[in-house]
Amino acid sequence: MPIVKYPRATEPLWHEWDRKAQKYGLRHTVYAVNGDQYTGEWLDNLKHGKGTQLWKHTRAIYSGDWKFGKRDGYGSYSIPDPVTKEYKKVYAGWWKNDKKCGYGTMFYPGGERYEGEWSGGLRSGWGRVYYRDGSIYEGQWLEDEPDGQGMLRLPNENRYEGGWKDGKKHGPGKFFYLDKGQLFEGIWAADIPKCGILIDFGRDEAPAPTQYPIPKIELADPDGVLAEAWAMFDDSQN
Repeated sequence: MPIVKYPRATEPLWHEWDRKAQKYGLRHTVYAVNGDQYTGEWLDNLKHGKGTQLWKHTRAIYSGDWKFGKRDGYGSYSIPDPVTKEYKKVYAGWWKNDKKCGYGTMFYPGGERYEGEWSGGLRSGWGRVYYRDGSIYEGQWLEDEPDGQGMLRLPNENRYEGGWKDGKKHGPGKFFYLDKGQLFEGIWAADIPKCGILIDFGRDEAPAPTQYPIPKIELADPDGVLAEAWAMFDDSQN
């Protein structure tokens, strides 16, 4: 009986090349067309897992977690110093969908530093910032500005405790003038005190107290004021 031979189906060579080109798991450095470099883990041709990215144009480096091609999880972002060329850490903390999200620390030029919560790449939630002049703000943030309840401590130890809105003192608050031994308590609007009460507070321990203490507010003739009030009340009843 004659034997019929059928030609064996051969797979195109490019299929094999394509499989080898698929990035999955841990790989050596992969270079993008624009010169960017990535070394780390992949999933379905996307950066996924632990990895380090170097951007050619800025020479910035991100090292940390990735999820489906975006920074997601914990990681640090650093840039080279323009003079010394040594790398300086800019941000270390949590990311989500390629933006700062969760708790993290940001280092700003000039030595300023923020420690706290982020959302969508902006400071939002609770956080503390150390300013260049020595001031410290600790409290609530919203879209990169102090907003809510917070405390600002100045270099001379004077401090404000109270409400904030759009980065300015707003609402009920207290300002402690510890250098003079006074306390102002009142209502603020856009960084300006609108009304309130100023009293002596720790004046004996203040380094530079005012020349005269604030006198107590008293009625000169309390009996006369009371009698006048009763008279007005009696008239209203008739």
